[in-house]
Amino acid sequence: MVVLELTKKNFERETKKGIVLVDYWASWCSPCQMLKPIYKELSDEIRGIKFCNVDTQANGELAMEHHITGIPCIVAFKEGREIDRIIGLMPREELKKAIEEIKKR
Repeated sequence: MVVLELTKKNFERETKKGIVLVDYWASWCSPCQMLKPIYKELSDEIRGIKFCNVDTQANGELAMEHHITGIPCIVAFKEGREIDRIIGLMPREELKKAIEEIKKR
């Protein structure tokens, strides 16, 4: 699966249907860089969820709108509404388990 890059232009359209995970990150953030390959791997493994990301440097306004105060921060949306957050870096299996729980909602 491709991890879709979200911007102000496509954010609403891409998050309004189904379950969507949005990883808020920045290039200067070491934990964000460590999470990136894990997130990509999980996007290939877990079906039924759209995996997206937002570069907070290029899209600071989006990060502010969604009250992102620390990164990495993965926000789960269902039908356009926020249903959960995963804040910070965690081991791959722990992250997978958290995403599987979100998927059950």
